[in-house]
Amino acid sequence: MKIAGQLMLAAALLILPFVFSCQMITGDSIVETPQDASLSKSVRDRLLADKKVDLSGVKVESTSGTVYLNGTVKSLDAREHAVKIAWEVPGVQSVVDHLKVGN
Repeated sequence: MKIAGQLMLAAALLILPFVFSCQMITGDSIVETPQDASLSKSVRDRLLADKKVDLSGVKVESTSGTVYLNGTVKSLDAREHAVKIAWEVPGVQSVVDHLKVGN
């Protein structure tokens, strides 16, 4: 019985990364810690404060220093600009760009 329990625990631990990575890939909402929420707010505030391009359609979420950008922007330049702004925020360790270019 002990071995069966250990095997089930090992299987569960092996599956967890796949569950979380699928959540990130599909763009489903993630649960943010207070630190993550603060980082997301900082990035969002910088995006909205920028007057070069309209980045109001960008949704920001973060987890463990990784910032996820979702939503729609009007051009490739706007997309690149949003990613650049996100990288400039203190505390950002990586940026995952899921932005779509459209109207």
